[in-house]
Amino acid sequence: MNLHRWGIAVALCVAATTSPLSPLLAKDARGGAQVPTITWAPCGEEFPTAECASAIVPLDYDHPHGAKTTIALARIPAADPSNRIGSVFLNPGGPGASGVDLALFGFGDFLAAALQGRFDVIGFDPRGVGQSTPLHCFDSLEALDAYFADVPLFPYKRSQERPFYHVYRGLAGQCFGQMQRVIKHMSTADVVRDLDLLRQAVGDARLTYLGFSYGSYIGNTYANVYPHKVRALAIDGVLDPRLWSQSLQIVSDRTATAEEFEEFLRLCDEAREECALYRPGGAATRYWALAAALRKSPLDLGDFLYTYDFLVADTVSAMYVPEFWGGPDGYAALFDALAQAVLDSAPASDAAETRRGIQERLNAARPTRADYDNGLDAYYGNHCADAAYPVSFEAYDAVGEFAERGSIFGPYWWWGNAACAKWPTSSDRYAGPWSTRTSAPVLVVGNFFDGVTDYAGAVASSRLLKNSRLLSYAGWGHTAFGRSDCVTEYVINYLLDGTLPRKGTICPANPNPFLPTPLLQRARVAGPMIGLPPARPTR
Repeated sequence: MNLHRWGIAVALCVAATTSPLSPLLAKDARGGAQVPTITWAPCGEEFPTAECASAIVPLDYDHPHGAKTTIALARIPAADPSNRIGSVFLNPGGPGASGVDLALFGFGDFLAAALQGRFDVIGFDPRGVGQSTPLHCFDSLEALDAYFADVPLFPYKRSQERPFYHVYRGLAGQCFGQMQRVIKHMSTADVVRDLDLLRQAVGDARLTYLGFSYGSYIGNTYANVYPHKVRALAIDGVLDPRLWSQSLQIVSDRTATAEEFEEFLRLCDEAREECALYRPGGAATRYWALAAALRKSPLDLGDFLYTYDFLVADTVSAMYVPEFWGGPDGYAALFDALAQAVLDSAPASDAAETRRGIQERLNAARPTRADYDNGLDAYYGNHCADAAYPVSFEAYDAVGEFAERGSIFGPYWWWGNAACAKWPTSSDRYAGPWSTRTSAPVLVVGNFFDGVTDYAGAVASSRLLKNSRLLSYAGWGHTAFGRSDCVTEYVINYLLDGTLPRKGTICPANPNPFLPTPLLQRARVAGPMIGLPPARPTR
């Protein structure tokens, strides 16, 4: 296809795309992979309620008795073993986020208690991620940072585009040059094969699963590859699997963040003086004046130059967490402090301090124990294996224009995919069909205003999965479980006994995030690692 016209044709491609039956189904029908033996042991004094283990699985399912790779696991054992139902497996997304850390750092205990102690709650690090046999493209985080040091977070000037493309395209050579075997076997199809072996290893006849963001794609893939092995499968913050698998996610990304940000500005104006960014002329006027000024020249924050790409990235990050929008240390306060420094010649120290405070709060909510957090490496190791992207700079440039016509956030989401330009897709990837009927209904959760995985993704998945049920949240942010008490209750009931919400159920939005309420003081009690922006500007 001539990518010069890609921006016009892309939506039509989505509607017309049909995928042949993946060879994965035939391979799995032949079987042959040995179910691993899992030996649980205490995780250590830091995690007194948890047990950890490793599972040995085939590196290449085409050769199930050949080389192996290791999957790291952490579980919160059922507190009521006499009434135990089984195990619920977790994935927090990314791709590249750690399910082990999700289970260990608060969320596992919360979910185990909410499920009345009747489940083992198990987080797993997908192959290549975290404490599983990891993909490392660099020897250290310092080397990783140095590799990207000369390019912006995304190119916002024409002169930046080609250098950015070449740096990101070169990432494939950097990663494959490390000669790590797992890099050729990191597709989501491989992940769900592992997950099915783990299901068998813990003795469950069918899978119980809760997945967020990219974790919804794992859930969708599992449902379509193993439709008769589903006991209860809940996905929240849902990707349209057709877009994700066909490298067309930009169709959603180019507008999704902007739609939620319009709500941010509307709610700010509604809250008036409670929102730091509000002015009588409207918050939008002030923000867009700030953006225009930063696009012309950066602001010196002392330790670094705050450029236009940082403003866009910070705004995207804000859309993950409405709980961080208001108050003297929230995103509205950051944008106001930046505007005062840029537009009103005020000292930049307030903006620098506010931004540091937000970053510290986010870092505290996503603890990591690794010297080398390989989230970026694993993101590309998985996604580039799953989806075939354009190769040439001209193609990326054409799609970049399409992305920018959607909103200022479109290029942020698009250009990083240049890392896949020279990264081979996996011969074992699963690319559809996505319209199976599962042995038990899938629960699909979507937010009306999710700037990361838009509501349309949840609607599409609920229509594709023939006997699924859509649960909607009328609020803001990335994912709804733990953010909405209403959604949380429905999901818990579903995981316990398969009870579904009524068709058309819409959980009400939380109060305006800029208004101080007791609700916001206890928000995110379900585990602050869900729905947070990544540590780096990836999915």
